[in-house]
Amino acid sequence: MRWKNFLSTGNQPTEIQLDKNPTTLIIGENGAGKSTVLDALCFGLFGKPFRTISKSQLVNSINNAATIVEIEFTIGTVEYKVIRGIKPNKFEIYQNGIMMNQEANVRDYQKILEQNILKLNYGSFTQVVILGSSTFVPFMQLKARHRREVVEEILDIKIFSTMNLILKGKLKTLLEDIRDIDYQYELTSEKISLQENLIADMKQNKDKIIKQKQKLIDTNAEEIKSRVEEKVMIEQENTTLLNTITDRLQTEKKQEKLKQIRATLSEKVSTHEKMKTFFVENEDCPTCEQHIDENFKEDMIAKKDEEKGELEEGLSKLKTVLDGVYDRVGEIKKTTKIIADNQVSLAKINTSIKELEKFNVKLQTEIDQYSKDSAGKNDTDKLTTLAKEYVEIAKQRTKLKETKVYYEAARTMLTDTGIKTKIIKQYLPIMNKLINKYLTSMEFYVNFTLDENFEETIKSRYRDEFSYASFSEGEKMRIDLALLFTWRAIAKMKNSTNCNLLMLDEIFDSSLDGTGTDEFLKILNTLSGENVFVISHKQDALADKFRETIRFEKIRNFSHLAV
Repeated sequence: MRWKNFLSTGNQPTEIQLDKNPTTLIIGENGAGKSTVLDALCFGLFGKPFRTISKSQLVNSINNAATIVEIEFTIGTVEYKVIRGIKPNKFEIYQNGIMMNQEANVRDYQKILEQNILKLNYGSFTQVVILGSSTFVPFMQLKARHRREVVEEILDIKIFSTMNLILKGKLKTLLEDIRDIDYQYELTSEKISLQENLIADMKQNKDKIIKQKQKLIDTNAEEIKSRVEEKVMIEQENTTLLNTITDRLQTEKKQEKLKQIRATLSEKVSTHEKMKTFFVENEDCPTCEQHIDENFKEDMIAKKDEEKGELEEGLSKLKTVLDGVYDRVGEIKKTTKIIADNQVSLAKINTSIKELEKFNVKLQTEIDQYSKDSAGKNDTDKLTTLAKEYVEIAKQRTKLKETKVYYEAARTMLTDTGIKTKIIKQYLPIMNKLINKYLTSMEFYVNFTLDENFEETIKSRYRDEFSYASFSEGEKMRIDLALLFTWRAIAKMKNSTNCNLLMLDEIFDSSLDGTGTDEFLKILNTLSGENVFVISHKQDALADKFRETIRFEKIRNFSHLAV
């Protein structure tokens, strides 16, 4: 891993070989750049640092450009390289020396890196690979939902959550389709019933039907006339209202200008008050240390009071004007809303007029057909067509409801209480066994158990029950370490995440006592194929316990690796 122009690191690249030694101690004074290793690693892989630092603050404040982080790693026989930069922005992924397709947007590109390559998101990465004393949130301090997400990621069963989400979307669409088909089914059934009644009525009294349809046409025509008149009235009202708000843009500009003037005057009042306070509180100039003449002070105080009074008087007058402008803006907004509401009403009226006209055309066509004595055959044909449509709709309806049964059964299996819980239950005994194994290794003799909801039960030798929150910081740290090693072991067991890297930031420097430190170091030495980096201030006590020691130092405001 290498980086430059990142935080306190300058244009000279800093490079660390992450797989060189099984144990490496990183030391240095405060501010020398030790924790930059964690921030660079997280930023390179996930686009955000380990600590709570904004993206703009990651750029070296002196050089202010060309921030680059490069990370190289191998998965199986495939070599990967990730390059991420700021000013200019850069995000590239190389596989065996060939850059992967960048047609996807940055978010999708990051998803490919996390889901297809790393098989870890930021949250899981900081639970399995990094344990820090600053921004790290231990597993036991996460909410139940976030605990589940971490374990699902490690067990490689998050795919079921994704499948459930996809299925939820499909079920939603299916339910909408069922509602539509139910509506079509009922509507077609009603149409058939109406058509049958129509044919029966036609046979009994054709003239009566024609008169009824003509009467309906006349009624609709009157309704159309009434709505046209209403439309004209609304349009006239809108025209009148628009004429009353011709000053809208001018008023808004005036409002903004007056607000700017108010801000300027307020700033000047504040400046005069500060100048007055300066002369009131100071006998000597804090800059040149010369005595300030008393008469000069009194003149300046009086002058600033006078100028401040004039400004405040101006502000008072400005407020009166501005209040009037605010009132006018409010009136304009009310008028604008009325106009908008009227436009909605006009749209509804236009739609109803069109529907009525369309319906009248249909009625007139039917009257013409009855008058020609050809309606009988046409209506019989229509009934036959409706019957065929009804059969097809019924088939589609049956098929959709069968699919709904399958979808609901699948969703039941994919919920948190379904197949995922069964898998978690299978691994819980192994998890609990490993947790207690590591706790015992650190001479912390309690029985620690997680249930399927990832709530803890902690009992002493004497069966006294405790909670995570009830322990000291040192004891909590032992639990955090035990969980860290457990998640790593489970991940390797599942082969979802087989990472040889472990970063520990200042865990020896606060909570972990001498005994805990010795026992933890024993655990580190038993780890096979791991590359462990420990960041610490306890260089004298720990230097001889690690294969390699890396020292960071700050020279001329830039962090460097000490030679």
